[in-house]
Amino acid sequence: MSVFTNPATGAAEHAAAYVRAILELLGDRKPAHVLHETTLALSRAIDGLSPSQLRQPEAPGKWSIAQILQHLADSEIVWAWRMRLILAQDRPVLTGYDQDLWAERLQYDQADVSDALEQFTVLRRGNLRLVESTSPADLKRVGIHSERGEESLEHLQRLYAGHDLMHLQQLARVRRAVA
Repeated sequence: MSVFTNPATGAAEHAAAYVRAILELLGDRKPAHVLHETTLALSRAIDGLSPSQLRQPEAPGKWSIAQILQHLADSEIVWAWRMRLILAQDRPVLTGYDQDLWAERLQYDQADVSDALEQFTVLRRGNLRLVESTSPADLKRVGIHSERGEESLEHLQRLYAGHDLMHLQQLARVRRAVA
């Protein structure tokens, strides 16, 4: 199992390795730069692909490009909620979620690529506007993640930038497999 897999069970045991791997992808890059560039990178990742290619997974049991885009849009909702909780409350609980159950139960296999990209774009714009308006003290505010423990807003910004990079790599891999 890949360290980037977010399993339905064993998430607490897997959390530290997942976070470390995501942050390694980010490396020394500035999170804000990565977060700003992702929307354009997503558009490039799907450019020229047919509807059937966008829905074709790279292998059985893997996500298609459409499913990945819907996951990114839904992840942006999660980031929006977590960020707002941290800014508005003192040490709120940040609930973890099972991305595979979301994909199944929220019917990512039926996702409309244009809608998913539009959702992501609008949500990302609002999230960036909010995080960029915060003070240095606000960036140090924390929530308590149900699987990973204490996480600051600054840390979450780094995680979401690394998460973007992980899925951009995944999209490139799927594109090579289906194109």
